[in-house]
Amino acid sequence: MHLRPSMSFTPGMALPPATWHAAFTEAFADYLIGPFTLTLAQWPGFLARQGVSLAESRATVDAGGQITAFALVAPRPAVGRWRLAVMGARPATRGSGAAAGLLADFLARAAAAGMGRVELEVFAQNTRAVRLYEKHGFTVAQGLYGHELEPAHAAGPSASTAMAVDEVTLDEAAAWLDAAEQRVPDLPLQVGAGSLRAAEQAAPGSLAAARTGDAQIVWSSPAEPAAVVVHSLVDASAGQAGAEALLRALQARHPGRTLRVPPLQRDDLGGLAWQRLGATRQPLHQWLMTRALAR
Repeated sequence: MHLRPSMSFTPGMALPPATWHAAFTEAFADYLIGPFTLTLAQWPGFLARQGVSLAESRATVDAGGQITAFALVAPRPAVGRWRLAVMGARPATRGSGAAAGLLADFLARAAAAGMGRVELEVFAQNTRAVRLYEKHGFTVAQGLYGHELEPAHAAGPSASTAMAVDEVTLDEAAAWLDAAEQRVPDLPLQVGAGSLRAAEQAAPGSLAAARTGDAQIVWSSPAEPAAVVVHSLVDASAGQAGAEALLRALQARHPGRTLRVPPLQRDDLGGLAWQRLGATRQPLHQWLMTRALAR
């Protein structure tokens, strides 16, 4: 597999957090969905939620020791994959070939580590990035969508309301998601157990979970009047009656509040239930792209 480029890359562990944070902030100052506003103190939590291993991450560095381009890597050994969590470059260095080099290096190292597949998420509207990934053999595996369900759209009774909804602890929810990761191909990392554990560690008590049948939901409830954010809704059943029951129960628990899920919801794992309840699909959405690797 002749993918390793000739340029040199610095392992992430060799660079201090402040250097990483500065490069990330500048690289995403003109991002499609707006600039990231992470503080340096929030940087470790962000890496944890994204599953990033700095030992496997790489960057290009200038003569002054500043990062010019980078690839943050999230290994997923449980499913035999590496995930390209974040790729970015300072505006002044875009077009230098560093992104293509980092991507080729990522593919080569994942193959050398015995991974059978790699993955990433990218906004479908980010056509430049999509073209780069397609050029390196990535194809779209899933669409990931965001939805908003306004209180006015609270639906009336349905067959799903007869399903018993039980609250579960976050540990129980995480164990369920660990098992789901093994049976559901292409389950996004951010809706999985590791990301949710990291979010809970950063803000203890911020998450709650419930389950019915083969469906599970995890959410957080910021102070009024902010929306209730659904972090993970997984229902692989054909009719998604469980997902619908869980969303109805969440509406009943938070009357007058909007329910929102970021662009991480697969249609076939609960997205159809959002639509059935009258949710508005958000225009910006992501592709989950994957690529098989030769071993």
